Amino acid sequence: MSSFISRVLVAVIGLPVVLGLVWLGGWWLWVLAAAVGLIALHEFYVMARPLRPLVLAGYTGLVLTLLGEQLGGTIWMLGGFLTTLALAFLLKGISETRQSLTVAVATTVAGTAWIAFGLASLLLLREIPEHGRLAVFAVLLAVFAADTMAFFTGQLIGRHKLAPVLSPGKTWEGLVASTITAVLVPFFALYHQDFLTIGESLVLGAVIAVAAPVGDLFESAVKRDLGVKDSGRLLAGHGGMLDRLDAPLFAAVASYFTILALT
Repeated sequence: MSSFISRVLVAVIGLPVVLGLVWLGGWWLWVLAAAVGLIALHEFYVMARPLRPLVLAGYTGLVLTLLGEQLGGTIWMLGGFLTTLALAFLLKGISETRQSLTVAVATTVAGTAWIAFGLASLLLLREIPEHGRLAVFAVLLAVFAADTMAFFTGQLIGRHKLAPVLSPGKTWEGLVASTITAVLVPFFALYHQDFLTIGESLVLGAVIAVAAPVGDLFESAVKRDLGVKDSGRLLAGHGGMLDRLDAPLFAAVASYFTILALT
């Protein structure tokens, strides 16, 4: 019950702030993305500490990836990200740790790519001409609503484990409920809007329905591999920042390229 109450409180306080900054867009949203991105990346690097990631390279790469997107779109976004690899290699060269260069650099780059590209995709969604605000709202609300439905359905009637090894708490019943929710939210959010057709909004919902739980399971696999239960304690019942971002990171990337293909 205490975990449930803390989840509700975090959602009630955090969701209006996030949606408000999405509404404002621009540098307001960029600051939010950079802040939560650095926190999430820090959590990942703490979990992966035995692999000796080059954290300065990762933090720098994340900020430059988001900055590149804000100032120049996808090309500069990619340029910002590539600094992670170069800086990680240089820092490993002067470090005194005995960890394998391949392992340390790969861990550094993987964390930056996972978090920075997901958050940059949200910024790209927000910059869609005329409909950016609506696009981000539809994606985020679909992910959050689907996650909530999966949680409650799993708690109430969940009997069949979805991935007992990776994530024992997830059930097939919760997945069905989250899939239906993820498909319906974009449909209602975009209904009678001069943006996507009904069929296209259903396709977007289907993509979110697949991408969001895959992102969730991906983080569960990473945590299991690294031997941790939660990425952190920052958000109480939600765990760490990365625990809250796992589904949106994958869903944002998939949604941006789906909308790009449809429009």
